[in-house]
Amino acid sequence: MSESPNLALIRRVYASRMAPEVTKEVMAPDLVWDITPGFPNSGVYHGWDSVAKDFFGTPMPNIVSFGAVPEDFYADDEGHVFVTGHYHAETTSGSTADVRFIHLWTVRDGKAVSMRQAADSHVLQEALKG
Repeated sequence: MSESPNLALIRRVYASRMAPEVTKEVMAPDLVWDITPGFPNSGVYHGWDSVAKDFFGTPMPNIVSFGAVPEDFYADDEGHVFVTGHYHAETTSGSTADVRFIHLWTVRDGKAVSMRQAADSHVLQEALKG
């Protein structure tokens, strides 16, 4: 069975590690990006320009490196792609954390129109304490 175009689109985002040339092509101009309360830079962002500048462009306090590691991808027939995985973070104090996440993407007309994150922000907050 072949992979759905929506699933392939979202896999491409993770495989590129959010490369600007990919995100420019994949993200809808009116994207809604919703990050779990308690997570660094949490909030709801509107438009890819805001996500790039205000979420990704704002350093996370006390974090040296941070990356999403997708593990499983699932898609439905309604334009949703679910991604489970973990973030790997290294802090300025030398602590590391692997934080579980689920991302719910909505794809319409070949563009990502929303991403809603749920993540174990407590694990990350504990690592940030050192």
